[in-house]
Amino acid sequence: MGLAGAAAAQDRPDQARFREIYKELIETNTSLSVGSCTEAAAKMGARLKSAGFKDSDLTYYAVPEHPKDGGVVAILPGSSKTAKPMLLLGHLDVVEAKRADWTRDPFVLIEENGYFYGRGTSDMKVIDATWVDMLMRFKEGKYQPKRTIKLALTCGEETVNAFNGAQWLAKNKPELIAAEFALNEGGGGRADKDGKLQTQGLQVGEKVVQQFRMETTNPGGHSSVPIRDNAIYQLAQALLKVRDYEFPMQMNDTTRAFFERGGAGRTDAQGLAMVALSKNPNDKAAEAELNKDRGFHSMLRTTCVATLLDGGHAENALSQRAGANINCRMFPGRSMDETKAALEAAIGDPGVKLTPLQPIRGRPTPSPLDPKILGPIEKVTAKYFPGVPVIPTMSTGASDAIYITPIGIPTYGVPGFWSGPEGSGAHGLNEHMAVKSVYVGRDYLTDLVKMLAEQG
Repeated sequence: MGLAGAAAAQDRPDQARFREIYKELIETNTSLSVGSCTEAAAKMGARLKSAGFKDSDLTYYAVPEHPKDGGVVAILPGSSKTAKPMLLLGHLDVVEAKRADWTRDPFVLIEENGYFYGRGTSDMKVIDATWVDMLMRFKEGKYQPKRTIKLALTCGEETVNAFNGAQWLAKNKPELIAAEFALNEGGGGRADKDGKLQTQGLQVGEKVVQQFRMETTNPGGHSSVPIRDNAIYQLAQALLKVRDYEFPMQMNDTTRAFFERGGAGRTDAQGLAMVALSKNPNDKAAEAELNKDRGFHSMLRTTCVATLLDGGHAENALSQRAGANINCRMFPGRSMDETKAALEAAIGDPGVKLTPLQPIRGRPTPSPLDPKILGPIEKVTAKYFPGVPVIPTMSTGASDAIYITPIGIPTYGVPGFWSGPEGSGAHGLNEHMAVKSVYVGRDYLTDLVKMLAEQG
């Protein structure tokens, strides 16, 4: 079915139930402050059971310290004894949303002027609903794939230092989610202002978050007799060094493909620079052109930036302590130790203490740009979106892939859904997704999962 045909067919009986699942997820508050992922997981498990999944096919999990942050893993057995399973990954939790700030109630699914509104409509309950609805239809239709299909619905992705279900599963139940690869959030398409789809993105790899505490200390004294040796001034000088330090440019297979495909056919300076740098990473002129774009600049290197600041203990006293939080996004394959050493060298002051903060993550292996994944995605994209290129992308943010890839499961952010130039409002106000995008993306992912599940 082409885009136009799929977009027009939004009243099919199977879509009505999908919409019910989508609505139930949106209207089950899963924010950290007052919500419950455990409740949402139970509701999704009940729906899977209604479609024929047995209790033995479902594994619920939670820990006593975080009873509301539970999740569920569902298994649809495959027919092959040799084909390795595939994993569908989805986080149930959402970013906080205050009713007073939103135009509409963030925890009510509202359809208005061709859009669905609500917290989680794009990040990422639309994918969660798609995975659940898809497995229900597979079970009811007695479809048995070659590969076993696993679904893990987790909690804690949106909040640093919260209980994270994907991390817990990777550490405590790796055999339960073991798979040849995983499909996750992070991909998706972009449409122009007129709604015409321009690209579909496949996320292959992402940067790794590492926080550092930067701190200076001093004996201090009375503010009436100031001296240059001042903890705040010393910290300020170090912060300027961090601001001015440029990590070296790096590229991998994914970013090289991103710039090559993204710049193909363009004649503007940026497009030409994208292609030039993909062919020659030492092209300084091309790098300088791309560095003008904040997103491209970040995609080409590790970045570190000050995000929090504190210091002093009294208005009439010289500061005895000053500190800042340094938020680093490390290029895949780069370690915390390497990043720390580079910052310390740039600062050049042994009196500035740099301490890595938990969680300290290892050096995960980037997911490969695997033809067994990319090929089917290109085929399904050509079916639904003729002429729209698939662009491999490396996320400068982070997802639960940071816990899944280190245990040997390459993880990919799927295409299918899309948003316009204004974005979807994810993490912000009035989060939304176009109705066409929701229904077409659901059909797209159903075909993609079937194609991948028949491999082997």
